[in-house]
Amino acid sequence: MARIDFYVLSQSGEQARQLFACRLAEKAYSMNHTIYIHTDSSEQAQHLDNLLWTFRDGSFIPHQLHNEQQSETCPVIIGHNHEPETHSEVLINAGNDVPMFFSRFERVAEVVTQDEQQRSQARERFKFYRKRGYELETHNLSIEE
Repeated sequence: MARIDFYVLSQSGEQARQLFACRLAEKAYSMNHTIYIHTDSSEQAQHLDNLLWTFRDGSFIPHQLHNEQQSETCPVIIGHNHEPETHSEVLINAGNDVPMFFSRFERVAEVVTQDEQQRSQARERFKFYRKRGYELETHNLSIEE
């Protein structure tokens, strides 16, 4: 059964959420995990694709968008609308809904900002997982942690 962690940031805004998703991807990559970052749209996926190149000086995280002649050896895939064919270790949900394929992952990371709409959507995702019997962990932190 997937381990599900909610990371509640002290900041607001989509940029804070996406930067933290990059940090989580970097950490999981450094631990040799395969990562799928789920987004709500192709625009959001493209923004994360660009951000992964620039979010921190000196950082290198090999990644690609989901439908770019996907390589099974690429450790980080960014997508929306589609279940990844290969990656099943870490799912970082940068979207607002629960991806219906979440249960095939070993770990699920939900990133939540202080925006009221974002918090409300996160509460719904929390209820969804809890209703299905998943053990949930919540981590309240600032972006600098």
